[in-house]
Amino acid sequence: MKVLIATEKPFAPEAVNGIREIIEQANYELALLENYNDKSELLAAVADVDAIIIRSDKITREVMDAAKQLKIVVRAGAGYDNVDLAAATEKGVTVMNTPGQNSNAVAELALGMMVLKARNKYSGKAGTELKDKNLGIHAYGNVGRLVGNIAKGFGMKIFAFDPFVDKSSIEKDGVTALDSVEALYEKCQYISLHIPANDKTKNSINYNLLNLMPQNGTLVNTARKEVVDEDGLLKLMEDRNDIGYLSDIAPDARETFEQKYSDRVFFTPKKMGAQTAEANINAGLASANQIVGFLKNGVTTYKVN
Repeated sequence: MKVLIATEKPFAPEAVNGIREIIEQANYELALLENYNDKSELLAAVADVDAIIIRSDKITREVMDAAKQLKIVVRAGAGYDNVDLAAATEKGVTVMNTPGQNSNAVAELALGMMVLKARNKYSGKAGTELKDKNLGIHAYGNVGRLVGNIAKGFGMKIFAFDPFVDKSSIEKDGVTALDSVEALYEKCQYISLHIPANDKTKNSINYNLLNLMPQNGTLVNTARKEVVDEDGLLKLMEDRNDIGYLSDIAPDARETFEQKYSDRVFFTPKKMGAQTAEANINAGLASANQIVGFLKNGVTTYKVN
């Protein structure tokens, strides 16, 4: 059996060494494709592999067509919209993610961006404090829960909306569960966004919803850029000079946002949510263990298709 690590943004060396140890202890072969610049390199590398570990790399139908022996793809991270699930299911390829492994890194980044905004990007101008501000967590999964835990240390008041999580489960964490997304946005000066990108959520964070936010409302997006209606947000920022947008996923209209509203927006140079040594290692090792468990024993925990 041959396992490929295909990472345009490489894992840390320690993670690669750990993955290699797990794969070779299982008597499988490990191949490595890092820092590749062209899809043709990926297509060539997958030709004889049984399993692939990826990060933000795109596993399309074309890639799966080229990977005749492919049995499993593991996305080292929570999101998996970079894998064509329909094609994978059609071809009998199992797709997994590694939920929870990057969560703390993403949560810390979300709070870090809030501090950056509250202190006016450390420009020398007087800022504000996070203490006693209302924080709304939109989707209360692994990352959302950790955002709430960390924010409590700042003295923030925590609210959440997630129709897929029982209210009692949210409130046992000392978080106030709200009944509607509108109530969350009306209530909270800061919104931390953690919803997936799908047909129901794309462009759902729109003008009308964001306009419900109180004075100096700030949207913090460590989820996916597609869930935000950029045209609606640009219009709102024109209509209201108090609204801010911080994102770990640069919007398509980044240049317009930064030219017009540079004091109210911040975008990381590239997606940084999982870019810590700890998250890098945790997700990589989890991916390797999941592949071995699947190939040897048929374990399908965290299967997403």
